[in-house]
Amino acid sequence: MRLDGFGLLVEDMGNMIRFYRDVLGFEIKEAEDTSNVYLVKDGTLFLLYGRKDFENMTNRKYEYIKGLNGHFEIALYVDTFEEVDEAFKKAVENGAIPVLPPELEPWGQRTCYIADPEGNLIEIGSWNKLFEEKDAGK
Repeated sequence: MRLDGFGLLVEDMGNMIRFYRDVLGFEIKEAEDTSNVYLVKDGTLFLLYGRKDFENMTNRKYEYIKGLNGHFEIALYVDTFEEVDEAFKKAVENGAIPVLPPELEPWGQRTCYIADPEGNLIEIGSWNKLFEEKDAGK
């Protein structure tokens, strides 16, 4: 098997579309009243799926955590340390929940954490190298 992508089960589709499109720059073209969003971001499938629609499709009920949750993270990469700081500032100014301000980690990565409106963690990080070069030599 190969990893194809990931999805989020969302409560408020319109709010989540606006966040990922307007704050993080994902190319979401669906209307805010859609039941699911299917797009490819940088070669990875990204899906927003309405919770009620998914429950109806699978004929099951699920439990959902309220507020910040630590079940997983979405990791985004920028090429420079300065871009980490800029992306954090811009995201928070536009409605992201600040979790961890930018800091240089002992392993050499500059990283920060925000959360989307439904509490899903998003890391924005950099090795101060171009994306295509970041894993070379590891």
